[in-house]
Amino acid sequence: MENTTSLRFVDSNLEEGLSNEKTKAQKKISKVMKEYKAGTLNIGKSKKMVKSKKQAIAIALSQAGKSKKG
Repeated sequence: MENTTSLRFVDSNLEEGLSNEKTKAQKKISKVMKEYKAGTLNIGKSKKMVKSKKQAIAIALSQAGKSKKG
């Protein structure tokens, strides 16, 4: 079964003339989430590891300069 949501997103971007390349913010979020999945994402400058996905998302958005709202 194909993921139609992502297909619609790509189609709408092509219609608007946007490229399929990731922005800097999207790359940063991807990098942070990969660190979380690998178990190497730290909380701030401490040696404690992030334990919840919500924490990882908050860190990723913060580092990418995005907010959760809007």
